[in-house]
Parts: sequence; structure tokens; C-alpha cells
Amino acid sequence: PDLGRRFAERKRCADPECSMLMCRGKAMRDFKGPDCRFVNFKKGEAVYVYYKLIGESTELWAGSVGSDFGYFPKDLLEINHNYSNEELELPTDVSILFFF
Repeated sequence: PDLGRRFAERKRCADPECSMLMCRGKAMRDFKGPDCRFVNFKKGEAVYVYYKLIGESTELWAGSVGSDFGYFPKDLLEINHNYSNEELELPTDVSILFFF
């Protein structure tokens, strides 16, 4: 299927709005994304995960570092705290997170 600008058709979230934190981790190395859809971080920074893409792009998660929000490779994160053990599977076009 043509996903347009989406990386995957489905995602896993802690709640129906994907507004609750799923987990927190520490960046294992620096990351600079290829475009504005990605969040950049430095090794050791705290990264907060809001949802995990599933399906074709299972290597990408979405989260925040400070006030910045975006995608990042899940393999760069060492999880050190889970906020929720419940995961809901939703279409990627169901919810949008806004940070001001």
C-alpha cells in the first residue's frame, strides 16, 4: 500500500490517543535524523517513547527529547523505565501529538 509520508500503517500505543508515555530510555549514541520528521539526540540523553511503529517499519519509534518530537531508530535506545505494560494497536493516522 502507498503510505504517503507515513512510515507504517499501524503503531502500538499505551492509550487510544497515543498521549501517554510508554517508556523512557537513554540514548546509546548520537543520532541526527535525515529530515524534520526525526528527533535528534546526543549519547546519554533521556528519550521518552510515545508509540512504536509496527509492520514494515518496526525499527522506528516516536518520542521526545526535551521539547522536540519525532522518529528515531529503536536500536539506539536503552530502556530504563516502563510506564505502561499495556499496548494498543492502532492505525498510524488515528492520533497526532502536538508539542508547544
